Amino acid sequence: MLARALDSDLFYSFRRSPVTVVSAVVALGLVLSAVFAPWIAPHNPFDPASLSILDSFLPPAWAEGGDPRFLLGTDDQGRDMLSTILYGMRISLAVGFASVIFAMLVGITLGLVAGYFGGFLDSAIMRVADVQLTFPAILIALLIDGAARALAGPRAYDEIVFGVLVFSIGLSFWVQYARTVRGSVLVEINKEYVLAARLIGLRASTIMFKHVLPNVLGPVLVIATINLALAIIIEATLSFLGVGVPPTQPSLGTLIRIGNDFLFSGEWWITIFPGIVLAVLALAVNLLGDWLRDALNPKLR
Repeated sequence: MLARALDSDLFYSFRRSPVTVVSAVVALGLVLSAVFAPWIAPHNPFDPASLSILDSFLPPAWAEGGDPRFLLGTDDQGRDMLSTILYGMRISLAVGFASVIFAMLVGITLGLVAGYFGGFLDSAIMRVADVQLTFPAILIALLIDGAARALAGPRAYDEIVFGVLVFSIGLSFWVQYARTVRGSVLVEINKEYVLAARLIGLRASTIMFKHVLPNVLGPVLVIATINLALAIIIEATLSFLGVGVPPTQPSLGTLIRIGNDFLFSGEWWITIFPGIVLAVLALAVNLLGDWLRDALNPKLR
């Protein structure tokens, strides 16, 4: 299996692109750093007992007044910036991955149903998709987040904020998957293997998910890769606007918002370092998505 994958055209295309290789290494390094943050972070920024207000606003270790214990300095609560970035990246990546998976489940299912059955279902699903396309993704996320905040109340909202973010961001992306899958299904349902499956009496759900779906996953994977970067950026935007995760467990966007309050007073490291990590992560994932799009396009081979 591994030998076959290494001999594939996809891996050959990957090896021939230095930018893609570097992007993959950077993205993998950031993801692994976030996953293993509890083991590699110098401090636990979410443990109040380990924090000291006397350590707040310390500059990076190499700057004047820096402390070797805090390589990238500390924030307004005395939290180590390096550790906070690693833990914050976990939240940003978790929201990004979960929202993309949710959008894929909704979009692929509705796209399969619309393309396979056609008729009224197809028209209804596509009209809903057309209406949603008129609204920016960030606006939809803000509307859902605001409604959840009003219905749940401040205290209860902090407990469900992760699910609200995943739902609101995922609901903004399902249209792309649905339209792409629907177009691919309209091509696949007229092929002989689908007609043969119908002839032997297989159920529609079996034909859609077992036979048609594997043949339309290529474009879906490209969209998912690009949407992952967009989801991370939208989560950071929501957190920057103050409607994301609470400051007690900050994501990269929350860290940038907190640092922005102190940027002009000289504490630049609180916002600059999380901003750099967010930009590098989004760029690396986007470059991987661009490569995957070109690698899976038969016209470019």
